[in-house]
Amino acid sequence: MNVNKNHVLMHHNPHFRMSAYLQEMSCYAGQAMVFLEASEFMHKYMMVEVTDKQIERISHFYGKQLEEILQQKIEKGENMKHLMDNQSHYVMPDGHMLLTREEGWKEMKLCRIFKANDRVEISHKRTCITQSLYVSHLGGHKEFEEKVEYVVDDIQKKVFISDGAKWIQQWIESKYPESLHILDYFHAKEHLCDFAEMYFGTDTKAKYAWIEEQEILLKQDETRKVIKNISSLPKTGKKRVARKRKSLIQYYQSNLKRMNYKTYKQMGLLIGSGPIEAANRHVIQQRMKRSGQRWTKAGLQQIANLRVASKSNQWETVVDMIKLAA
Repeated sequence: MNVNKNHVLMHHNPHFRMSAYLQEMSCYAGQAMVFLEASEFMHKYMMVEVTDKQIERISHFYGKQLEEILQQKIEKGENMKHLMDNQSHYVMPDGHMLLTREEGWKEMKLCRIFKANDRVEISHKRTCITQSLYVSHLGGHKEFEEKVEYVVDDIQKKVFISDGAKWIQQWIESKYPESLHILDYFHAKEHLCDFAEMYFGTDTKAKYAWIEEQEILLKQDETRKVIKNISSLPKTGKKRVARKRKSLIQYYQSNLKRMNYKTYKQMGLLIGSGPIEAANRHVIQQRMKRSGQRWTKAGLQQIANLRVASKSNQWETVVDMIKLAA
């Protein structure tokens, strides 16, 4: 996301009385570690005195500017331009809970976007994604969708992988009906295991044998047979088991066309959302979910904006913005 004079800052610089470079370093330290640690880092390694409160104010100020610039671009109908948009890109949206001062636990939505070719094998069963773009939003899914659309609209080949949430399904079907949408295999398996745990109880041998049989079918594009097997299990008379069975069947039925795992593997595609789960940890939680931290909703989004810029290798956006404001 480039910054230029056409995307003016909506608030005046509050005169931090330090150079643009020192403001940049304060922002970078503020998004990487708690503000007190950032202040100590600046003193120890840069030999400058910048208080934790100064770093906090600077970080929140420019984090807010990032949000406003992005909103200006969205309102103007702009999209991020990709130099190699003919490549397949994975788009993985997800959400996780963070503690806010105003409303307690709120969902921070995060999306990870990366080229299929940027996923490289390091060793047997170990891969690395060399470059990703991230989108974050604390709040409703409509605003989050707009932010993601800014990044992915210009990408021609999109492969979505999600946990099957209704709002994600509806958004993809409405906005990108031509794209491929895969239900994360591990969510599909997790729902299956939860039901088996409730149904079989202490009969561990029967439980694991049944789960293994269904897993084999799932991996062979035989989800309909799995649904039939779930339905044909003898009734237990327990209402909670009956509800769990019904919920699992509905979940699989609503995602049938997104559960062709054998076909996806033959196409060389990922079937799991591990990359976005890892991103939740290292992009957001590593900074925002440390012990004792409670954020204002605005402050949480502002620091998340800086984290996203850093982790997306787009820190030059922050640098340009500070230079314009200085």
